[in-house]
Amino acid sequence: MSDAASPKDYRSTLNLPDTPFPMRGDLPKREPGWVKEWNDEGRYHRLRDARHGAPKFILHDGPPYANGQIHMGHAVNKILKDMITKARQLEGYDALYVPGWDCHGLPIENAIEKQYGRNLSRDEMQAKSRAFATGQIAQQMADFQRLGVLGEWDHPYKTMDFANEAGELRAFKRVIERGFVYRGLKPVYWCFDCGSSLAEFEIEYADKKSQTIDVAFKAHEREKVLKAFGTDHTILGDIFAVIWTTTAWTIPANQAINLNPELEYSLVDTERGLLIVANSLVEMCMTRYALDGKVLATVKGEKLGGLEFEHPLYDVDAGYKRLSPVYLADYATATDGTGLVHSSPAYGLDDFNSCIAHGVAYDDILNPVQGNGSYAPDFPLFGGQNIWKAVPEIIAALREANRLLTTETITHSYPHCWRHKTPVIYRAAAQWFVRMDEGEGVFTKDKAPKTLRQTALDAIEQTSFYPENGRARLHDMIAGRPDWCISRQRSWGVPIPFFLHKDSGELHPRTMEILDQAADIVEKGGIEAWSRVTAEEILGAEDAPHYTKSTDILEVWFDSGSTFSHVLRGTHPTVHHDTGPEADLYLEGHDQHRGWFHSSLLIACMLEDRAPYRGLLTHGFTVDAKGIKMSKSLKNGIDPQEISNKLGSEIIRLWVAASDYSGDIAGDDKILARVVDAYRRIRNTLRFLLANTSDFDIEKDGVPLDQLFEIDRYALSRAAQFQAEILAHYKVYEFHPVVAKLQIYCSEDLGGFYLDILKDRLYTTAPGSLARRSAQTALWHISQAMLRWMAPFLSFTAEEAWKIVGTGKPGDSIFTQTYSQFAAPDEALLAKWNRIREIRDVVNKDIEAVRAEGKVGSSLQANLQLTAPAEDFALLDTLGEDLKFVFITSAIALAAGEALSTVVTPSTAQKCDRCWHYRDDVGHDPAHPTICGRCTSNLYGSGESRSVA
Repeated sequence: MSDAASPKDYRSTLNLPDTPFPMRGDLPKREPGWVKEWNDEGRYHRLRDARHGAPKFILHDGPPYANGQIHMGHAVNKILKDMITKARQLEGYDALYVPGWDCHGLPIENAIEKQYGRNLSRDEMQAKSRAFATGQIAQQMADFQRLGVLGEWDHPYKTMDFANEAGELRAFKRVIERGFVYRGLKPVYWCFDCGSSLAEFEIEYADKKSQTIDVAFKAHEREKVLKAFGTDHTILGDIFAVIWTTTAWTIPANQAINLNPELEYSLVDTERGLLIVANSLVEMCMTRYALDGKVLATVKGEKLGGLEFEHPLYDVDAGYKRLSPVYLADYATATDGTGLVHSSPAYGLDDFNSCIAHGVAYDDILNPVQGNGSYAPDFPLFGGQNIWKAVPEIIAALREANRLLTTETITHSYPHCWRHKTPVIYRAAAQWFVRMDEGEGVFTKDKAPKTLRQTALDAIEQTSFYPENGRARLHDMIAGRPDWCISRQRSWGVPIPFFLHKDSGELHPRTMEILDQAADIVEKGGIEAWSRVTAEEILGAEDAPHYTKSTDILEVWFDSGSTFSHVLRGTHPTVHHDTGPEADLYLEGHDQHRGWFHSSLLIACMLEDRAPYRGLLTHGFTVDAKGIKMSKSLKNGIDPQEISNKLGSEIIRLWVAASDYSGDIAGDDKILARVVDAYRRIRNTLRFLLANTSDFDIEKDGVPLDQLFEIDRYALSRAAQFQAEILAHYKVYEFHPVVAKLQIYCSEDLGGFYLDILKDRLYTTAPGSLARRSAQTALWHISQAMLRWMAPFLSFTAEEAWKIVGTGKPGDSIFTQTYSQFAAPDEALLAKWNRIREIRDVVNKDIEAVRAEGKVGSSLQANLQLTAPAEDFALLDTLGEDLKFVFITSAIALAAGEALSTVVTPSTAQKCDRCWHYRDDVGHDPAHPTICGRCTSNLYGSGESRSVA
């Protein structure tokens, strides 16, 4: 029965786990080598080869701007994109990811101007900007790759690629053909620091201090005013229309006063004269002016239309000797101020529309504020002054003219440039616009069937949103947005290749041909080539003297917004979407509802009457533990490069995956420390699985699934059930539930139950026994599945493990695989073992109570008397002798009773040196006096009999 020379060290006879997969990840040291390996072997292209012919999944990259080192917001964005494409890859799709960069525009021009000054020629600016963007892209690309992001890094798309610049021009031509483009004078947001107009989505709101002023406009013909109010013409005193504004700098350019036709206005007798204000605001205004007032008459605003008042500086300088007529407009309200709105049409959209509607000619609109923020040099009284600095002088001039009733300082929400964080103004300028509603464009030949607004709103309804609340947000922005100003007055960008007649301002009749010509020139030599082209070369010697070559560029939102039309359709044929023209997903921060999502939607609707995406996913901003947005100036951020070097990029990936990105994403050292703990738990579980299958070959050693022990079949059913949950989350791009559930699965399903029970069978039974091979078969399937579950977010770790358990072929990757195929979960088996687990939890608490009293050491030292009601008794009885292994006790007696109860007593048997069970048969073999009968059988005999656990 036994060898005469039995070993005394029985530890060496155990099947102790062993694996080259280390307990410590040592991520900061090892990850850079893995990144290099992936790049050197072309890992991304191997994945493409593995999915050749499979359905494609396209996540079109919203290009980050090629300026500055990446921050944690960039890391979150790129990791989310990477996790989604990898999850789809494992699902069996050819999941393509072509990273992109936004390369033109103002921030780069600003960087060049800071370095070289503002006097560069257009050619110099373009050359230096292209070189600067190229260097920035190389730096950012290395950082993104360091995060474990797989993609077409050797062929990314850049908006400054010649082919993309040309593609944008061809898209622009198509937009013109469909009737959306027109030229107009209209107030647009203007940033003095940019020296250019801004789009709606380049505006953010912040608090600003302003001087409010209440200004009196004297009636030019007081009798007409008295008549309009139906009052006695013998009333003495000057009459004034009183306006209130927060923009004192616009008063010098005033050209009208707006009243609401439906509001009631009162003529109020005061010691300062007869004042006209909204009836509902009389008391408030008198208090503000510290005046006693008596209402003499009240009429609706419609009675006052057409009355004329003198500019408040009428008597101060001849340059202001003009009249301000009353125009009726609904936008004048009585919510604050006086109910009368002063109108400077160059500096307000409502003012502009009202003046134009009342017959003011474009050429008559006063527009003294220059692009740099100063009044024109010859402007009366305030010429050459910066408008913000001129406010005190304007207020002083009004006070001296006896036209200022009061002034105070307020703090209010005001539009700012989102790049410079400085206040912007509305400023009228001749610009190129995209029309949102009905109207005629230039050179229309294939007019779109609906307005752009309606087409875009319809497209939103056809789009899936993650989270769903993004739908209403984008819908509201499209529903209320004004026409889109698409021209900019800069050098570094895709040109608007127009020639304008010097006298009429009309476009050259061959404009559409010229657009094709410009696109061809740019495709060969970039935008620089078009900059060097002369009017004579394009128009010929006869026409050239009569036309001016436009120096405007398309704003950068047109650059990035049009990328779908060329990146997915031509410049990157590898991502050509053969299942439809839309990308499957766009993914960016929620601020892009007013940015890239917005501009892409409008351009796609102009070109193709549809959205460019099937789904839109938005994520929040990165914030510190207090919820404050991470910022370099506040020094409250965590740096991705620093964290990668300290903890490993894998920890950043797990942090992103574990965060609910639908809201803001909080991170600091303490939060990351918890992520490190979670990583260790997952890694240790994976290591246990790999170590206990290190001598197992599924082809040679695998046990048919129907012959597995019952608990092993349960474990696979539970894995199948768990995988279904995981894949359902991946389907809708949810990661934080996956991470949370995987941690619970590792700690409770595996570590706290299945693996805990399994250790005895794995370590003590014969290496090739059915008992051990059954367990290993289940562990192999679970480890294979688990690697795939975690691979989208723990990519480095999954690939590290795959080197051990994969095919072993060079360049083999977990991402060439697909999710494991499990049989459908056995619901009856799941229900049975779920109940057993519940009973086991109760028993473990009772054993723990006895342990706390010091009566037993481990649960193996406990003898258990378990009484169970009939149904539970029948269930537990099916486990037979294996019941003790499930409860990890050396002996258990099962009895039927009315309620579940336990009696725990210390074992009086001897402890086996090998399996640590307390058994009466320890020493039954004199040759092995310190081990039990089942150990001698497992070592030297036919092996113990087990079938369930």
